[in-house]
Amino acid sequence: MNTPLSRRTTLQAAGVIAAAGLAGSIAGTAQAAAADETGTTGDSVVIHPTLPKVPVNNSFTVRVRPAGGSWHRLDVYLAKLALIDPVTGSNRAQNSSWAAFDFSGTVEVEVTYNPGGGEKVRIRPDSYGIKPEVLGSTARFTLDRPRNLVVQIDDKIFDCLHLFANPIEQDVPTEGDKKVMYFGPGFHTPTDGVLKVPSNTTVYLAPGAVVQAHVNIEGVENSRIIGRGVLYNSTSGAMFIRKCENVTIDGITILNPRYENVRVAESRNLTIRNLRAFSHQGWGDGIQLYCSENVTIDGCFLRTSDDCVALYTHRWDFYGDTRNITVRNCSLWADVAHPINIGVHGNSENPEMLENLRYENIDILDHREPQVTYQGAIAFMVGDSNLVRDVKFDNIRVEDFRWGQLIHMRVEYNPKYNTSAGRGIENVYIKDLSYNGKNADLSMIVGLDKEHVVKDVTFENLRVNGRVIADSTGKPRWYLASDGVPMFVNEHVTNLKFLTTAEAAAAAAS
Repeated sequence: MNTPLSRRTTLQAAGVIAAAGLAGSIAGTAQAAAADETGTTGDSVVIHPTLPKVPVNNSFTVRVRPAGGSWHRLDVYLAKLALIDPVTGSNRAQNSSWAAFDFSGTVEVEVTYNPGGGEKVRIRPDSYGIKPEVLGSTARFTLDRPRNLVVQIDDKIFDCLHLFANPIEQDVPTEGDKKVMYFGPGFHTPTDGVLKVPSNTTVYLAPGAVVQAHVNIEGVENSRIIGRGVLYNSTSGAMFIRKCENVTIDGITILNPRYENVRVAESRNLTIRNLRAFSHQGWGDGIQLYCSENVTIDGCFLRTSDDCVALYTHRWDFYGDTRNITVRNCSLWADVAHPINIGVHGNSENPEMLENLRYENIDILDHREPQVTYQGAIAFMVGDSNLVRDVKFDNIRVEDFRWGQLIHMRVEYNPKYNTSAGRGIENVYIKDLSYNGKNADLSMIVGLDKEHVVKDVTFENLRVNGRVIADSTGKPRWYLASDGVPMFVNEHVTNLKFLTTAEAAAAAAS
């Protein structure tokens, strides 16, 4: 591997010694932290060093500054994304842009779309309510907290800017610590293309660090992969975690892996936080979980060429249940397949289950899937004798997507993926799910037969284009509430409810 810079040089280059009250950039660094020049305590910006060998994209010019301070330009890099042709199945890589910086306090952001235009500027997720000031091809806005954003000009799906505004790093690991694998600014490639992580180790990717490797973490306890650097061009999946306990991934970005970004199997007590990941090749899932327990996925941005977050049990030589999984505070964009996918793969010979799954405060930005039986921004496709039970969704906001269904909840036997039918889906509570748009196809909740059913599914305060969908209100009495979605429900679904918030509260109090 390349020899990293000294710790002092690394910190200066990364800008992490910025503090409020400094005037201007740090002397001697081409890209340094911009400190607050107004005297307001806490407003500061950290500009990352240039990422070597990562291609740039010139569609956007991006500048940031502490509130009222001096402007500093960000490097803007190329992200490759997927566009599947539904007739031929070909996958044409599309060019997009991304940039990142760290800040505290309040920061002003200026984004210029260099090809021109810009009559319409949309900053997503819509739920953030960010309305920029637009002058010609330039938009300005203010952030007062870390955000993962998409800046879209004139509704362009691919030629847009993904902007990652991080908190300033705290407790940066020390280079030379025997328990730290330290990658300073620069390009790093292990000789065999694999970075093996031992137990009780912190892998630190400093701002400006590019590591071209497959990260392998097997049989490991108490390790971390953290920082602001990039995992780049992995020749297989970017990261594989198996039979591990107490592992944390925090703050890194994954670009252009072949296949999935992160695969987790047979592991416990994991945290994946503030991960940003892009993929464009086939089977480019964001995060796959197999046979794992007590996993938290928090604050991630995933734009992927397969499922963003997929939960399974058995596949290959992985065995065991999947339970106690929390996905929260994330933005999910599936250029192919599903933002959320649950239950396809399992163990027909010795049935397993997925249980106690929680999805909270999530923005689904897009879903595009041409295969009708494989759609769903939120998809349960339960096969291989899996039982899925005790699932809760809370505060899920679905923006209009290009192609697919809002909900696809099905017990199935699909010979393409399964060796048996799923056992069932039980006890699903979906609270404060909203969809605003016009492109959603017919949703579905479908049991396979009287032995393989969907039961005890409740929607509380489901809103479609602002309209509450409920059994008791807002429809002719002879209509089904599901018609308002619209949604097909078959005869193998029992105890399906659509409640208002007041009805749910009254039921809980009784």
